[in-house]
This record gives sequence, structure tokens and C-alpha cells, in this order.
Amino acid sequence: MRSRYTAFATGDRDYLLRTWHPRTRPRRLDPDPERRWVGLAVLETRAGGLFDQTGEVRFQASFRSPGQRGILAECSRFARVDGRWLYVDGDVGGDIES
Repeated sequence: MRSRYTAFATGDRDYLLRTWHPRTRPRRLDPDPERRWVGLAVLETRAGGLFDQTGEVRFQASFRSPGQRGILAECSRFARVDGRWLYVDGDVGGDIES
């Protein structure tokens, strides 16, 4: 999760696409070049341990754009594929499913 946030903050599209599950990965990724990511708070995690195949992370990421400040809140789902954690999808503003 933190590495993907860093990739968004630095504009590393290749890393973002490599760490996106092939089932849900977009063909291309065009982040807003004027959006600056300025903070990440991981609020909650579920599973994602050494022996798990899936995991969830609820977070808030702060951003600034010209004339705007905001927070993206999401519950992201990840799956382990060939030993690597890949982003599957997320619910914006979502809570971890019980």
C-alpha cells in the first residue's frame, strides 16, 4: 500500500501498473499531473499476513491541486499472486468488510 502511494506521489505509472492485478488493471493510467499527493494515513488492515492470499487496507490520502485540497478515502483489496501483493480494486470511502 505504501509503495503504491509513493508511486502515485512520484508519478511512477510503470510501478502502479506492475502492482495492479491483471484482472482489473487498466490498459493505461493517466494520473492528474497537477494533483500532488501530500500524506498517507493507513487506518485499518485486515489479513494480508505471511500466510494470507488476500488483504484489505483502509486509508486516507491527502492531496493538493490548484485551488483545491482534499482527501481520498478508500478500502483497497489486494491479492497475492506468485508471491507478490497486487492491487485488485477499492471502494472509495469504503470500510473494511467484516
